[in-house]
Amino acid sequence: MLIENCTLDDYFIIIRDIVAFWGSERTLSFHHPIYIHEFGNTAFVIREEQKPVAYLFGFLSQTDQSGYVHLVGIRESHQKKGLGTLLYQHFINYCQAKGRTHVRAITTPENTKSIAFHQHKMGMKMIGELGDYDVPVVKNYAGEGQDRVVFIKEI
Repeated sequence: MLIENCTLDDYFIIIRDIVAFWGSERTLSFHHPIYIHEFGNTAFVIREEQKPVAYLFGFLSQTDQSGYVHLVGIRESHQKKGLGTLLYQHFINYCQAKGRTHVRAITTPENTKSIAFHQHKMGMKMIGELGDYDVPVVKNYAGEGQDRVVFIKEI
């Protein structure tokens, strides 16, 4: 599968088809076009028949030597085919080429599917203290009272 930089046209298709990727519109507010306009060199897409079937929006941290994965979306029709892992590895390779030493990502404590993917498929470790869902969380990571599971992987 060919991984390329995500274009604004790809972005508009992703937004239009958001339910096909996430099963609902719950993540729509996290999909800002800034990830294409300002971080386009770390926004990647896999297309099938000119249509995005998987994407990763990330960026390089300005405060430490990490790359941060903001969103990974796979059309439900294309899940369980290794596309998320493929995109992550592509992003990791990019980060390594830019001298980064680790990759980070976050999810909500109740998102067991995301936690399993990051732990078992990507080999990422969770940091923080044990939270309400019996997983480590970083307290108030996303704002007051908004704990998040924070993953890290040395690269």
